[in-house]
Amino acid sequence: MSYHSFEDLEVWRRARALVRETNRVTEAFKDWSLRDQMRRAAVSIASNIAEGAERNASAEFQHFIGIAKGLAAELRTQLYLTADLGLVAEIEVKRLVEETRQLGAMLEGLRQSLARKPKP
Repeated sequence: MSYHSFEDLEVWRRARALVRETNRVTEAFKDWSLRDQMRRAAVSIASNIAEGAERNASAEFQHFIGIAKGLAAELRTQLYLTADLGLVAEIEVKRLVEETRQLGAMLEGLRQSLARKPKP
């Protein structure tokens, strides 16, 4: 894996797009606590990728990737809850759930790639 900065990582760009989508689908929520929690989780996915990428150690980057992967699962759970509560259309939830799954898979692939990287 070769990159110059976190902005070069496709997984970060997709996480950034997920923030926009999360904000869009939660815009009309009357339950501000769920809305804010979902927005924080989405922002934290992208933020942890960036923070980890800027660390000087592969082990630290792996740690932050693990946190981002957990946050993607958190957001996926919250998306299911929005469907249960009738806050977001089922088709929209399915689309965003799939995106969080794909992000999780990409993050796991990145984590494994970092784990295989030879230590200096």
